[in-house]
Amino acid sequence: MKGVRNVKEIWELNLPDNVRFNETHEWARPEGDIVKVGISDYAQESLGDITFVELPPLGESLEKGEQFGTVESTKAVSELFLPVGGEILAVNADLVESPGLINSEPYGAGWIIAIKPDHPEDLDSLMDSRRYREMLGGLE
Repeated sequence: MKGVRNVKEIWELNLPDNVRFNETHEWARPEGDIVKVGISDYAQESLGDITFVELPPLGESLEKGEQFGTVESTKAVSELFLPVGGEILAVNADLVESPGLINSEPYGAGWIIAIKPDHPEDLDSLMDSRRYREMLGGLE
């Protein structure tokens, strides 16, 4: 059927080792002095086809855990929360025209923001892929 997506099993999810995850399903990946942020493969699978992304203004500084935007899908609207605090240096403008990039490439072209972290050590408090997968298994 067109438009129907198969939901992946927990063991099938793409959970790269080079990103860290928070409990609300956002990921953070350090890239030099910045940290890119997006939503996990689990989150995009759960939301379904993403139709709109609300992006924050450049230069805004937010604390860890603060809301920085929303994603809308055919199923729901979901708030986005920062896995690490800092200043927003870049937003993925490609998502304005192609929000589905989050579905097709959640860790690549589907990144949402890039920040300069206030406390890079906050990354250490986030879950690695193994711990995140264990958490997801407990949700079933």
